[in-house]
Amino acid sequence: MTTPAQPSEQSALTAYVAPFVVFMLGLALVSAVQSFAPAEGAPVWLAEPKYWVYPLQTIACGALLLWFWKCYEWGKKWHVIAGLAVGLFVLALWISPQWLFGAAPRTDGFNPDTFAEDPALWWSTVALRFLRLVIIVPLLEEIFWRGFLMRYLIKEDFTKVPFGEFSVISFSVTTLMFGLAHYGADFLPAIATCLIYNLVAVKTKSLACCVIAHAVTNLGLGLYIMTTKQWGFW
Repeated sequence: MTTPAQPSEQSALTAYVAPFVVFMLGLALVSAVQSFAPAEGAPVWLAEPKYWVYPLQTIACGALLLWFWKCYEWGKKWHVIAGLAVGLFVLALWISPQWLFGAAPRTDGFNPDTFAEDPALWWSTVALRFLRLVIIVPLLEEIFWRGFLMRYLIKEDFTKVPFGEFSVISFSVTTLMFGLAHYGADFLPAIATCLIYNLVAVKTKSLACCVIAHAVTNLGLGLYIMTTKQWGFW
């Protein structure tokens, strides 16, 4: 019996990086479109392009993840319980500045209530937003940060580096870059989050566990956002 061929270094690089790149291009597109909007009187699609860019971004990234699915190494064990526990702990970190230090409410952001007068549009907007938050983002971010970058910083041919291999440089640089990617109000929680997810990768050797933890955090955050209407947490 023959075993499935392993993806080449180049195809693996594309599989691990492309979804993240497309995701970041989507964020850049939002800023680019907004730059053309006049100060007053701009239509919603021009003034708030995130309402149509994010759904397209979700679909495009989801399609890439499905296309490259067989290239990803999830680990021998999924460590579901550990993922659930870590995800809830990280959720507490993200919202703790308000509870512990009285940080101001974050009410500005992606607000689905913009479409409250059209129930079908409201529900589809919320559904796609949660698909992006709970499925697409945890997958593409963990595949990129832990699956690719942590290993690439150890060896250029990252496919030869076991998932969860520890290196002070890769651990530290990945944490800093993750924080910078979330620069702003979430910078410090993002640094702490990446440290924890990196530790999960090192301890469990399971990309699946990292994805589960990230998904649990984001699901809890999404529910918190919908309950408190603090759209800035998206």
